[in-house]
Amino acid sequence: MPVPTARPIERLLIANRGEIAVRVIRACAALGIRSIAVYSEADRDALHVRLADEAHLLGPGPASASYLNVERILEAARGSDAQAVHPGYGFLSENAAFAEACAAAGLIFVGPPPAALRLLGDKAAARKLAAAHGVPVVPGYDGAAQDDPTLAAEAARIGVPLLVKAAAGGGGRGMRAVSSLDQLPEAIAAARREALAAFGDDTLILERLIERARHVEVQVLGDRHGALVHLGERDCSVQRRHQKVVEESPGPAVTPELRGALGEAALRVAGAAGYVGAGTCEFLVGPDGQFWFIEMNARLQVEHPVTELVTGIDLVQKQLEIAAGLPLGLAQADVALRGHAVECRVYAEDPARADLPTPGRLGRFRPPVGPGLRNDVGYADGDRVPPFYDTMLGKLIAYGETRAEAIGLARAALERYEIEGLPTNRTLLTWILDHPTFQDGAATTDFLSMARPGDTDLADVPPVALAAAAAAWLSEIGRDGGDDGHSQASTDGTLGDWRIGGQGVITFWQAAPDADPVAVVADRESPRRWRVTVAEDRFDVTVTGLDDLLLVRPLVVRPVGGQTEVPSASPAGPTGAVPASPAGPTLAEGSAAPIRCRVAVEWARGRVVVTHGGDRSVATLAAPPAAAPTGRHHPGGRAPGLEAPMPGRVVRILAAPGDVVREHQPLLIVEAMKIENVVAAPRDGVVASVLCAEGDAVAGGQVLVELASL
Repeated sequence: MPVPTARPIERLLIANRGEIAVRVIRACAALGIRSIAVYSEADRDALHVRLADEAHLLGPGPASASYLNVERILEAARGSDAQAVHPGYGFLSENAAFAEACAAAGLIFVGPPPAALRLLGDKAAARKLAAAHGVPVVPGYDGAAQDDPTLAAEAARIGVPLLVKAAAGGGGRGMRAVSSLDQLPEAIAAARREALAAFGDDTLILERLIERARHVEVQVLGDRHGALVHLGERDCSVQRRHQKVVEESPGPAVTPELRGALGEAALRVAGAAGYVGAGTCEFLVGPDGQFWFIEMNARLQVEHPVTELVTGIDLVQKQLEIAAGLPLGLAQADVALRGHAVECRVYAEDPARADLPTPGRLGRFRPPVGPGLRNDVGYADGDRVPPFYDTMLGKLIAYGETRAEAIGLARAALERYEIEGLPTNRTLLTWILDHPTFQDGAATTDFLSMARPGDTDLADVPPVALAAAAAAWLSEIGRDGGDDGHSQASTDGTLGDWRIGGQGVITFWQAAPDADPVAVVADRESPRRWRVTVAEDRFDVTVTGLDDLLLVRPLVVRPVGGQTEVPSASPAGPTGAVPASPAGPTLAEGSAAPIRCRVAVEWARGRVVVTHGGDRSVATLAAPPAAAPTGRHHPGGRAPGLEAPMPGRVVRILAAPGDVVREHQPLLIVEAMKIENVVAAPRDGVVASVLCAEGDAVAGGQVLVELASL
């Protein structure tokens, strides 16, 4: 086999955006390569555009018209005299047809050969490849038959819990966990729909869901001369909706023996695939150290900085050198892991609205700097976060000589992270770093679902506290002149029968349908702060958001000499309660044990209903004499409308005009930034009109369905 000829890269087009485009631009600057950015209309003033040596417009904001438009990217490459294309991650990074198109245009594709991309991009084929070379795979089904009866029969054979996964793509798209077989039909439908939209391929595989497993991945590097090494592992077990949140290297539970076995397995898979460039083999590791291959990502990973910090190897520089035909210049014996690195992904998202992504305009954006800290960011002060793409603002990476030092640096840095203008997941990241399970290195893939704030068991939440919070919420949204522009003020007459003296609300609480009503009185003490009395109990509630309530540590009320005493609220400490979220009413508790849960609050048949854990109603507030609002008020007598929770695309409509629907019945599904959001009926009613079609792009707050009363 002839030795490839080195071809220096002097002009590189970066077919991506955000922090990875900035990361590649900085590597180009260090190597003396001219960087060429591409951008959509939504990214015209983006940081990667400002930093690149030159930039070329691709098209409109949606990715399908810009960052996924192969012909426009190739036109930009031709127009800029680029010699090579770096795809980053996401978008076209694992697209074999794009790699072939680059080669046909005479461009170097900074990634593996198209054959390796095509093989590894099919998870079913990758599983078979691994198994054929002696690497254990998770028990499952990866056959060609994709009809529902076959999948149902295979699911029954595999047993629950299991995972329904898209055979193509990655990033957590097209994945659904199934805990009972009656959930399978909807899981299959949702996974197919999401996979088709994301990857153009709705082929599915089924895998047994390994419980209490760690997600451990191994970084590999291969050159065009046959050299192939691994750079140790990363632990990516802290995940939400199958997407990573916090990553670290080395893995806290990986022994030298396990590291060697994982590395050898990764090299076997990569070698069998003819891999060239930087790639990652992902494994599940059980409590006993047994491991299973799940997939290989044929691209650079988001979390690559932690590997760079513990190995001292610049992965992007290696990618460019390998693409240019240079030898790897690295043997396995040269790779050593020193110290520890932790990465936190910082997202613009709203913790009070089920962590929905929140595009919009940033105000002040100042990542912390200092010894041991690295920031890979895609934004700066005043930049706009577009609604068309992932809302990750950047990655905070901390390096220390020990794991404890790295965690401590990251924790302190998060406190100094200045972000204004948009809500973020910074509170969640702090909570993760503070959690004893994470600090002990014991987090598994179910860590967040089991221990995350918002998932407290219903029995731990006093219903009286939920009733008080609901009353405060009702009082705030009914107050004239709301601070946030979303107030359902009584100018429409809907709250007139609820109010007392213009200050608060009097309601009646029923803990159960057959329970005696209990009076609830809410009095406003200061902007967004309410004193709520429920029979003999009193609560101080601060309202910081609408629609959802986030309760933190309800006040403990103890009778003292016949009087009711309300202890002072104590601030949350780093090892105790979670600090109050920036959105959602919060209650402060005087006891040491924190209680935190997420509850939905909605209008239903003239009542305010607080629910937690699906359809379980735990508190109902009713107006004394008159009906409460039944939906958002529309001037001119139009029916109350159900709105898009955020900008996105309508992927499925489940109801038609004239349909009689019941409370909580799904009406349509809006996909936004990798998340499918179900818009459900807030009450029984008749669909008056559907104001959108499947495939429509919709704005946040846009009315999609109008619902009339029965």
